[in-house]
Amino acid sequence: MAARMKNPAMVLPDAMQGIPLLYKAMHRGGLPQTTLELVHLRVSQINGCSACVHSGVASAKKAGETDERLHAVAAWRETDFFTDAERAALELAEASTLLTDRSNPVSDEVWDAAADHYDEAQLSALILMIATTNFFNRINITIKEPAGATWG
Repeated sequence: MAARMKNPAMVLPDAMQGIPLLYKAMHRGGLPQTTLELVHLRVSQINGCSACVHSGVASAKKAGETDERLHAVAAWRETDFFTDAERAALELAEASTLLTDRSNPVSDEVWDAAADHYDEAQLSALILMIATTNFFNRINITIKEPAGATWG
């Protein structure tokens, strides 16, 4: 599979200037690296972004994630591999990604579950990871970025 075009951030390099700062802020938000990686992977699975699923698994493994947990992310509700905090993060990730599926996609129940486990800085990092992953998923899906491609 070949991409339709170069990644827009490579065509318009000014678009990349803020992205490293955004990631730096996310990683300083106090959320465990593995939680950020699980959320990135789950959002990418929902959106069907093969490039981000591929890179997300690699990043999660570098962060110390196990194969057992990575294989179960798509079915996280059906396993006992994830903590209550991780479950709340995954639930928020799904709700924030599937916005058109219901009239109140991020219900108070979903929000409160996440807020029970994470402080404001951690919630901010979580929300930014969800939004940034959705952003990149949409770019990669539109241009048909193949899994395993480099962004250079």
